[in-house]
Amino acid sequence: MTDPALTPSIFSLHPLAWVAAALAVLMLVVLALAWWAAGWLSQPYRQQIAEPPAALGANAVEIATAQGMVRGWYAAGTPGQGAVLLLHGVRADRRAMLPRALALHARGHGVLLIDLPAHGQSDGEILSFGPREGLGIAAALAWLQAQQPTERVAVIGASLGGAGLLMAELARLPDAVVLEAVFPSMEAAVDNRVRAVLGSLTPLAPIATPLLLWQMPLRLGLDPHQLRPIDRLAGWTRPVMVLGGTQDRYTPPAETRQMAEAASQAQQSPQPLWLVPGAAHVDLHQFAPQAYEAQVFGFLRTHLQVNEQSR
Repeated sequence: MTDPALTPSIFSLHPLAWVAAALAVLMLVVLALAWWAAGWLSQPYRQQIAEPPAALGANAVEIATAQGMVRGWYAAGTPGQGAVLLLHGVRADRRAMLPRALALHARGHGVLLIDLPAHGQSDGEILSFGPREGLGIAAALAWLQAQQPTERVAVIGASLGGAGLLMAELARLPDAVVLEAVFPSMEAAVDNRVRAVLGSLTPLAPIATPLLLWQMPLRLGLDPHQLRPIDRLAGWTRPVMVLGGTQDRYTPPAETRQMAEAASQAQQSPQPLWLVPGAAHVDLHQFAPQAYEAQVFGFLRTHLQVNEQSR
C-alpha cells in the first residue's frame, strides 16, 4: 500500500477554486494594464520644433515658471486689436494652434502660442491634466499681458489647454475666453475616454475608470475628484464662449452645455455656445474653418477691440 500524497494535487481543486484563481489572475492582468496605461498617458510629450513660419512673423520666447521654462512663439499685433494666448490640447504642441494664430494675426491680433508644460519643448516631467499645466498657462498669460499693457488679452483653450486655464491661479483674468471641448471634471473625462476605447466592452467601464482614477494620487499627488474645471467657472467674471462637437465622445454635447450653463450662471447672463454639427473631438478650426472664424473670431473681435474714445 502506498502512502497518500502529502500535498493534494491541484487537479483535485474544487471548480469554485479554479474560478477564484482565474478571477485573481484576470484582476492582476487588469491592474497591470491600468497601471501601464496611466503611466503612458502621464508621460511627457516631447517634440522638436523648428523656427516659426515666416508668415507669422513671430519670435521664439521662453517664459520662466516655478517648474521650468515654457517655450513658444510670440507675434505682436496692430495697436487696438488686442492679443490672444493659444493653448493646445493633450499630447500636442504649439503647432496645433498655428492655423488659428495665422488667421488671428492676419486680422491684426497679437498672438502667443505655447507648448504646455511637459509638451513640445516646454519643461515638465509629467502630465497632470490641469494643475501643473495651469502653472505654465498662468505664467504665459501674465507674460502676454505685460507685453501688451494697453491691449485687451483673450485666451483660446482647446481641451486640456482650456481645463488648465480654468484650474490655474491667475494674477489677472483675461478679457475674454474661448473654451473648446473642455471636460467639466476629471472623472467625466476619464470615463468618457474609457467608454470610447472599450467600445462593445463598455459595461466594463465602471471597473476600468476607477482603476485609472485611483492612481492619480499615487502618480501625481492629486485628488481626481477635486479636478473640476466646471467649478472654477463659478468665479469667472469675463465673457466666455463654449464650443464642442455634436459627435464628440470625449466631451459629449451634454457636458459642453453644462460648461456653457455654468459660465452663464456665474455671470448672470447667457454666454455663447456653439455645438459644431458633425464634429467629434477634433480641431474645430480645421473641421469648419469659415464658420469657426465667423463665430469665434467675431466673439473675440467684440471683446478685444478698443475704439479711440475708450483708449
